Amino acid sequence: MSSGINWKMNKIMIRLALITLCLLFSSEIISQKVNKEDSLMIRSIYDEALLNGKSYDWLDYLSNQIGGRLSGSIQAEKAVNYTKEELDKLGLDKVWLQPVMVPKWTRGIAEYAFIETAPGVTSTVNVCALGGSVSTPAAGLKAEVIEVQGIEDLEKLGEEKISGKIVFFNRPMQANLISTFSAYGGCVDQRYSGAKEAAKYGAVGVVVRSMNLRLDDLPHTGSMSYGETPVNDRIPACAISTNDAEYLSSALKLKPDLNFYFKQNCKVFPDVLSYNVIGEITGSQFPDKYMIVGGHLDSWDLGDGSHDDGAGCVQSMEVLRLFKEIGYKPRHSIRVVLFMNEENGLRGGRKYAEEAKLKREEHLFALESDAGGFTPRGFSFDTDEANFQQIQSWKPLFKPYLIHYFEKGGSGADIGPLKDQQIVLAGLRPDSQRYFDHHHAANDTYDAVNKRELELGGATMTSLVYLFDKYGTKSSLTTVKN
Repeated sequence: MSSGINWKMNKIMIRLALITLCLLFSSEIISQKVNKEDSLMIRSIYDEALLNGKSYDWLDYLSNQIGGRLSGSIQAEKAVNYTKEELDKLGLDKVWLQPVMVPKWTRGIAEYAFIETAPGVTSTVNVCALGGSVSTPAAGLKAEVIEVQGIEDLEKLGEEKISGKIVFFNRPMQANLISTFSAYGGCVDQRYSGAKEAAKYGAVGVVVRSMNLRLDDLPHTGSMSYGETPVNDRIPACAISTNDAEYLSSALKLKPDLNFYFKQNCKVFPDVLSYNVIGEITGSQFPDKYMIVGGHLDSWDLGDGSHDDGAGCVQSMEVLRLFKEIGYKPRHSIRVVLFMNEENGLRGGRKYAEEAKLKREEHLFALESDAGGFTPRGFSFDTDEANFQQIQSWKPLFKPYLIHYFEKGGSGADIGPLKDQQIVLAGLRPDSQRYFDHHHAANDTYDAVNKRELELGGATMTSLVYLFDKYGTKSSLTTVKN
């Protein structure tokens, strides 16, 4: 009796083991099939982008025919019209302009500056006004200089040593940080808030070392803020090239009472009307669930904004073009959003998020390219652990394209306002070692962008959007069960 029961139990166990093996085997076959399908789809995306890409041609027109697209400028308006026309040509389901009020600031005629070590003994240096700065007096501003390494030094020096002087913020980007964005983040506060803080101690102006890792003669502009400082108490702020920052610092050691002169003619105007440019392929299964890809259409005015962020805009446009060309029909609605006014206000990103909330649109995923058109290395993600584990499982699909960087971290400024507990935010991460050589400077131009690198970035973005569209997010109800 006992041996019969044991035999039956063994038979059941053997059957269960065989069933388990079959399930595991079939699951492995399905998994291999899915991975092969995804691999082939991604291969077709890269083939189309590298053989027939449009992004470089779009960037050519945006950079060379329109040029720098300062928020509120005629060039920004031309860029809005051009990119809308190009999206219309793609045969998308919807293309429209989203109105947004943006700040308007102009640089005026070129800035001029010199160091005076004795009466009549001067050396010209390279400066540019920081975005949002007030102008100097009509005759320019000349005063003694006090050098500091950061905002924290102001309190140590106090009003007695600062009042009536020009504060020279000379903290360099930290060269031994591999992440150049970390190096930038470590000193950009002196550019953004330096004038506001120095004014509290009676400074008459500020000069800020350019945010640049190399030594050259190019001043780099960028956004600055006076906060709640009354208009009459605002002081002019300029950036100085890294070579000239080194020279000024050395000269101050030899002659601490030297004078610095600069003249700038910038002006702030009332806000003006501009637009975000939006195109959409409507989802075949989930038309009311949205995934977006984008960059910012505005740029600074010293160069033509090819890396920052013409590259991100044309790569984002390319995502939708690639889907149309390879015949892929997204399950979710995929939007390209070209945001206006990232550089000096983030008005476009905030407006898009505000309207999405008012319309109760459900956004599952957003990807931004705003780190230049250099060789793509991967992505950073602002997401929870469950979604990040799914993302990590896709990493082998990108390995043949030398895309290895999949890390938690930031995403993009324009898509940041969309953040909630549900959405997955991502940022394309190209090689960043040369980015700050061009960032906000006169050499951010079309010739500095490599066609193949730009196209690889667009294909990489499209591949990630494809995977999110196919598999959904862990917080959505649209995740495919394999």
